[in-house]
Amino acid sequence: MRSYRYLHYDVFTDHLFGGNQLAVVLDGRGLSTVTMQAIAKEMNFAETTFVLPAERPDTDVRMRIFTPAAELPVAGHPTIGSTFALARAGVIAEGREQVVFGLGVGPVPVALTWGGGDLRFAWMTQGSPTFAEPIADRGAVSAALSLPETALAADLPAQVVSCGVPFLFVALNTRADVDAAVAAPGPLAALLQSTGTGAHGVFIFSPEVGPAKAGPHVYSRMFAPELGVAEDPATGIASGPLGSYLVRHQVVTRESAGALLSLQGVKMGRPSHVHISIGVDGDAITSVRVGGESVLAGEGLLYI
Repeated sequence: MRSYRYLHYDVFTDHLFGGNQLAVVLDGRGLSTVTMQAIAKEMNFAETTFVLPAERPDTDVRMRIFTPAAELPVAGHPTIGSTFALARAGVIAEGREQVVFGLGVGPVPVALTWGGGDLRFAWMTQGSPTFAEPIADRGAVSAALSLPETALAADLPAQVVSCGVPFLFVALNTRADVDAAVAAPGPLAALLQSTGTGAHGVFIFSPEVGPAKAGPHVYSRMFAPELGVAEDPATGIASGPLGSYLVRHQVVTRESAGALLSLQGVKMGRPSHVHISIGVDGDAITSVRVGGESVLAGEGLLYI
C-alpha cells in the first residue's frame, strides 16, 4: 500500500467555502487511469487532478484532469487551482512568472502574480475560439432548460463555442431567468448531440452592466450532467469561450474585453469570480485568458 498526498482547494474565490472545489494529487506516479477515475469519483468534486513528470521539454509538469465520470483534455479551475497547489508544495518556486502544464491539448501556459511570498493570482492562456452555427430551434433550447422561450435573450444566439472544450452558450434576459433554469437531462442531451460539436455542457448567463471593478459583466451557471457534473460552481474552460462570445456578439465593448468578470455558483451557495481577458485586434480575437484566486481548504492522504 502506498500513500498519495493531495491538497483541497477552493478555486475562483478569495475566501474559504466559496468557489469550486478541487482535489490535487501532487504526485500521481504509479496510478493507473482506472484508479485515477475511481479517485475522482470518490472525491466527488467537479474535477480532481493528478500531477506527473513532464513528458516534453516545453512543459514543466504533466497533469491529468478527471471529473467523477470522465477524463478531460483541458479544464480551467483545475489548472488555476493546481497552480496554487504546486506553489504551496514548493514545486513552483516563489517569484516565478510562468509555469507550463502539459495537458491533453498540449502545453498550457499560466502566468503568476505573487505578493508577500505567496501566489496571489494566476492567468491561464486558452486556445483561440471556434464558433459553431447558431441553433435555430430556440424552443428546443428553452425546453432543455425548463424555461419558457421568452426567457431567452431575443437578440443573442444559442451557440456552441470552444477554446479547447465545447460548450453551448445560452443568453437569458435576467438573473431570475438564470436562477429559474433546471437542466432537463433527456432534452439537454438530445440538444447537445444535435449540434454535432461534441459539447457536453450548457452555459447559461444574463448580461450585466458596469465595469468589472463595480460588478460582474455576466451572471452565470453551467450544467454538464453527462460528465457527472449536475451543476458547476465555476467553469474556467467555458469562461474563455464566454468572453469570446461576448466580444463576438458585441455584448461588451472591445475596450472592456480585457477585464471581464463572470459571477458563477451563486445559486449553489458557492459564489465564484472568474476573471476573463480577451485580446482584440479589429474584428479578430488574438488572445484568451482566464484567471482567478484560490484558497487552501485542507489536505490529506490517499492509501492505495
